Amino acid sequence: MDADDSRAPKGSLRKFLEHLSGAGKAIGVLTSGGDAQGMNAAVRAVVRMGIYVGAKVYFIYEGYQGMVDGGSNIAEADWESVSSILQVGGTIIGSARCQAFRTREGRLKAACNLLQRGITNLCVIGGDGSLTGANLFRKEWSGLLEELARNGQIDKEAVQKYAYLNVVGMVGSIDNDFCGTDMTIGTDSALHRIIEVVDAIMTTAQSHQRTFVLEVMGRHCGYLALVSALACGADWVFLPESPPEEGWEEQMCVKLSENRARKKRLNIIIVAEGAIDTQNKPITSEKIKELVVTQLGYDTRVTILGHVQRGGTPSAFDRILASRMGVEAVIALLEATPDTPACVVSLNGNHAVRLPLMECVQMTQDVQKAMDERRFQDAVRLRGRSFAGNLNTYKRLAIKLPDDQIPKTNCNVAVINVGAPAAGMNAAVRSAVRVGIADGHRMLAIYDGFDGFAKGQIKEIGWTDVGGWTGQGGSILGTKRVLPGKYLEEIATQMRTHSINALLIIGGFETCDRIKQSASGTKRRVFIIETMGGYCGYLANMGGLAAGADAAYIFEEPFDIRDLQSNVEHLTEKMKTTIQRGLVLRNESCSENYTTDFIYQLYSEEGKGVFDCRKNVLGHMQQGGAPSPFDRNFGTKISARAMEWITAKLKEARGRGKKFTTDDSICVLGISKRNVIFQPVAELKKQTDFEHRIPKEQWWLKLRPLMKILAKYKASYDVSDSGQLEHVQPWSV
Repeated sequence: MDADDSRAPKGSLRKFLEHLSGAGKAIGVLTSGGDAQGMNAAVRAVVRMGIYVGAKVYFIYEGYQGMVDGGSNIAEADWESVSSILQVGGTIIGSARCQAFRTREGRLKAACNLLQRGITNLCVIGGDGSLTGANLFRKEWSGLLEELARNGQIDKEAVQKYAYLNVVGMVGSIDNDFCGTDMTIGTDSALHRIIEVVDAIMTTAQSHQRTFVLEVMGRHCGYLALVSALACGADWVFLPESPPEEGWEEQMCVKLSENRARKKRLNIIIVAEGAIDTQNKPITSEKIKELVVTQLGYDTRVTILGHVQRGGTPSAFDRILASRMGVEAVIALLEATPDTPACVVSLNGNHAVRLPLMECVQMTQDVQKAMDERRFQDAVRLRGRSFAGNLNTYKRLAIKLPDDQIPKTNCNVAVINVGAPAAGMNAAVRSAVRVGIADGHRMLAIYDGFDGFAKGQIKEIGWTDVGGWTGQGGSILGTKRVLPGKYLEEIATQMRTHSINALLIIGGFETCDRIKQSASGTKRRVFIIETMGGYCGYLANMGGLAAGADAAYIFEEPFDIRDLQSNVEHLTEKMKTTIQRGLVLRNESCSENYTTDFIYQLYSEEGKGVFDCRKNVLGHMQQGGAPSPFDRNFGTKISARAMEWITAKLKEARGRGKKFTTDDSICVLGISKRNVIFQPVAELKKQTDFEHRIPKEQWWLKLRPLMKILAKYKASYDVSDSGQLEHVQPWSV
């Protein structure tokens, strides 16, 4: 059931929470199993949201082991306990395997330790094993209490007072191996680590002709291997859910030798650590190296990433995902009744959902059963639509069919980049070119945007021409902000000259960590950061949520001098505690008069004697650098979808002679709630504020209250919010 189906409150989030008081309740939070980046963000959100609603929140250190051992392993948390942990990897409260909790005697001790502190609400952050253990604990709870009463460890009043245990889970796993959620906490950060290594390896291609075999984590799930292969354009990938067909050894060697014949200097093969063949026999990285060296004689190196994938700073996505899940988990605990089954907070498309815990665990176990029984198609299906979509896209882009096997459409499809350069543009162009060629079209590249279009800077582009484009930043085709208005006649002429049947436009509508690390060593300092975005405050708002900012000023939410004064007072009060650092973000066009300099000077003057200020304008560095795994993957898949749509439209028009454009032949492709949809431009006009170049409705505004709650604003705001804490899920396309 969707979260909005089950709650659907009206008004501000604060008003919604008024009837969900946590007074008199105690919440225990623990992390269990393997650590994952973003766990600290989830812990922080549970603690602060719990305190916000009036509950007591307890850290349970070292997972279930700490629950069994009790004593100082269970300690009350306060607001400052989770300060400055958003950017820290791993888990500050520790995680450990616990054999004792697998026994009833161990669970009896754990129950006794929880009751000593009145804890009857449990938030568990871990994998399916950890969540299964929590569910068993919940089912046994009443029996454990009765046994403790018989042993004289608690009285009968305690049995009645603490009669039932509420359990809510969040999945922390870099493997993304839990069914029921599109993304688990830590997966996106692990992908960042993998792509960083691949990008580093890519540089050696300038010096040597080599084949690299990269082994990534995933004993039972190939998600990391699959998405990283898609995001870096790997030549071959091995997954446990989809073993290669018989004779793969020869096919792979042929592919690698063809690459070498085309003067490609680097081959990359990605292997999930649990990769198997169709007989369920392991395919190891060493076996692959031996095959390449023996059959082809290529210089081949093996890189095993191991626990590097668990390390480092969590990505912005993982911080936001974990923060939202932590808040949702507390709300779920407050709403729980004795009849509410243990649930897991999951992500489905754009929606936060609560699903029955054991149903998800059963689905996860069904995947492994399907693989054990060699029902690999079922295994891929059970992994979900996102996994299957990733696999199909990779297959289409990785291997080119011989020309004589591709039926020609006699259609010319052109690709152009427009607007400001954006990370992921090159991945999108690569995807469009290869899918278009696979569909039988002749692909044309237009250089330097509409300016180049008008001047005839157009040439055919082939399959190998876009090799290695996935990880490149900026726009290889070149892009300009020039609009087509004054060039329409010239562009029309070029379209006739080159017989262009369809045009794919990739472009626009026409980082705080290091700063915060610097602040960590500084006493009583507030940083004012200006982000890009025109009139759209998305970067400022989401950056603020990911970095734990105290305020984010945006155009969509008008503010005045009273709001600025309130924020200064909030920071002044905050500096009197052990928290002595502040972070404020400002969208570049949020106000004509309240400029970054004005806000900096105001904060500096009003905070005199309490804190000092520093400012930083991020500028165009936000557009630079290599694209993230999300941008590579999203650009690749959404562009493939666009080409499939173009092919379908061209087929509809075939044999009809001239066909004049209709509203549904000019569309924009993007994510809307849970779905990837093609929206006619004519319809989008109704939904767009053209003066400010932003949508009239912005989904992410619903996250504004969340940032304020976690920054310890006690009230004094009223942001319209449906209660549905939405977030765009990058890998579900």
